[in-house]
Amino acid sequence: MNKLWLIIQREYLTRVRKKSFILVTLLTPLGFGLIMFVSGYLASNSMNSQKKIIVVDQSGILNEDDLSSSQFDFDISKLPINEIDTSYSKLGYDLLLDVPPIEDLASTEHKVDFYSKEKLSLIALEQIERKMSRALKAYKISKSDINQETLDQLEINVTLDNAVKSDQVGDKSNKMSIGVASALSYMMGFLMYMVIFIYGSMVMRSVMEEKINRIVEVMISSVRPFQLMLGKVMGVGFVAITQLFIWMILLFGIMMVFGSTMAPDPSLSAGGMGEAGEMIAEMGSQSDMKDLLEGIKSLNWLLIIPSFIVFFFGGYFIYSSLFAAVGSAMGDDLGEGQQLMMPIFIPVIIAISLVFPVLNNPNGSLAVYGSMFPLFSPILMPARLPFDPPLWQVLLSIVILIASVIFMTWVAGRIYRVGILMYGKKVTFKEIGRWLFVKN
Repeated sequence: MNKLWLIIQREYLTRVRKKSFILVTLLTPLGFGLIMFVSGYLASNSMNSQKKIIVVDQSGILNEDDLSSSQFDFDISKLPINEIDTSYSKLGYDLLLDVPPIEDLASTEHKVDFYSKEKLSLIALEQIERKMSRALKAYKISKSDINQETLDQLEINVTLDNAVKSDQVGDKSNKMSIGVASALSYMMGFLMYMVIFIYGSMVMRSVMEEKINRIVEVMISSVRPFQLMLGKVMGVGFVAITQLFIWMILLFGIMMVFGSTMAPDPSLSAGGMGEAGEMIAEMGSQSDMKDLLEGIKSLNWLLIIPSFIVFFFGGYFIYSSLFAAVGSAMGDDLGEGQQLMMPIFIPVIIAISLVFPVLNNPNGSLAVYGSMFPLFSPILMPARLPFDPPLWQVLLSIVILIASVIFMTWVAGRIYRVGILMYGKKVTFKEIGRWLFVKN
């Protein structure tokens, strides 16, 4: 244990004292904050910039006030289309719309031709279509026997409110708590995905460097190969915990500082995103910080936090030990060794691609069986935790994960002890399989 602790201490201190580690740890959150700030600033500026549109209304039914918005400035022209279709851009307009007359009020389709000096985005086209549809709909209503006030009274918004009381059996989650659970699920699943790739690859690079530089030959004269591999995995694991803890503190501070600057204007969001933006703005007006806090408090944190810690370390140990085994089998030609990493990358990629289906149905068959498979469970089970999966499923997944950690660490150790001293030979999967049964 003393030798193991020395290896862990060496791996940890060697990395955290590097200038590159300090710079990456400090600059990564600042980079994320800068990206978010610039994205919000550019999005705000793009929403504030208006496009000038001239409309040739052949039937004279449109009103400029009904069309104009924060993103579009409409002007109605009485000139015929053949006199303006080539000169609209010289007049300072970005777009020309040719609106033919409505011949049949019962028609539900109406084709409007447009001329543009630049290629428009799909979002801009859809926004203009919605503007024109609403304006023409208002005209059709005015020409019919339908009263606009009566028509507005027919509109109704349905809000689902959980009616299960505290003394009744059943789920008591409301809309806000479900939204918080979904966001937390994705964050935890994505965090595990990043940890596996970043720090698992760090373990592999460490093993490869020591093998290529022949440092490992000196180290193995004093410690067993399995101790060396386990020390590397645990040392880098402590580095991961240190870096993630610092990142969380810095990101929280950055969000607090730039939160007010990056917060979108609901009116701009609604105008810039169409129906989706209007829905977001409506949700924002109906929910406040109190609802958000209640949604956070409603989660079962006594289950989420301990279980996530177990799956965090379990997933890290499984994949980092496999990365260490692959690093020991790779030689000087890194191109040939890329094929050895594919069996590790594929389960991680599949697991992160299953996060959204799991969020849509956290208790479905795919979610249940996927969260039991040890190569998927470190990503999929944390994604299920905010939705209160049955306790027996969580415990069974943890038992399978712990057993898999022991087995995978043993397998990686068997590969590591042979591969770390293997030089000048291209390694295949068949040969790696034989290493598992090589006697000491």
